[in-house]
Amino acid sequence: MKDLIVIGAGTAGLTAALYAARAGKSVLIFEKEGIGGQIATTPIVENYPGIQSISGIEFADGLYEQVLALGVELEVDEVLKIEPQKDHHKVISSTKEYVSKAVIIATGSKPRLLGLSREQELTGRGVSYCALCDGLFFKKKSVVVVGGGNTAITEAIYLSTYAEKVTVIHRRDVFTADLNLMKQAQEKSNIFWKHNTVIKELIGAPSLSALTLENTKTQESENFSVDGLFVAIGQIPQTEYFKDLVPIDSEGFFEIGEDCQTLIPGLFVAGDCRKKAMRQLTTAVADGANASKAVY
Repeated sequence: MKDLIVIGAGTAGLTAALYAARAGKSVLIFEKEGIGGQIATTPIVENYPGIQSISGIEFADGLYEQVLALGVELEVDEVLKIEPQKDHHKVISSTKEYVSKAVIIATGSKPRLLGLSREQELTGRGVSYCALCDGLFFKKKSVVVVGGGNTAITEAIYLSTYAEKVTVIHRRDVFTADLNLMKQAQEKSNIFWKHNTVIKELIGAPSLSALTLENTKTQESENFSVDGLFVAIGQIPQTEYFKDLVPIDSEGFFEIGEDCQTLIPGLFVAGDCRKKAMRQLTTAVADGANASKAVY
């Protein structure tokens, strides 16, 4: 019997574990993939209060080491089901069953795919969803980043240090990224822009070699030669296994408020899997702290 089980070792989950462990509670975290969640794949973080600049992986590693030092346990396993009981909850993973007085679902989200034919076939062969992971492979080459938010612009800035040419493609004429990020990107001599443009086709075998682009206003098409494509068009919440326990919105995010409490006693939600107006490192930390306080 644990006091708290946290599902997901991203920023929200690790923060929740940190607060609970400091309150003297026994904590077990489940993580099916990599420690740190989305922030671990972010090349550089410059908008976290008190830290001028830090890589995402460095931030995630520091937080992970912090919770381990407090005695928090980690299971590298996937949670498939939660069975609420009267005074505890049963957590069923792919290999074992566990019991806990409280559970925090902090499963986060994953990159959204373009949904194009051959996208999965070409993933790892020119198509990527992580500049930090794959940027070095495109040194002195031409790459495209598709997206208009902070993630896309951050990826473009990072890639500009390796690639000879970075083209940012956005389906609208206005970007939603922070003004400071946009300014940094616009000052880079090797970052170029294509507004009101969408990708219609991925071309190349066995690796990506070109894109078919379409202007959303004129409907004109063009073939655009490229060595790599980095997709940054949003996130898909990882809520599938728990949607029967917690209500979700039309996009699949848990419809839970800032207190992170569900209608089931002892079951909580935190982080990017929760419906919210803003998904940032700061809001993930806030969710983790709020959920842990509610648990306590």
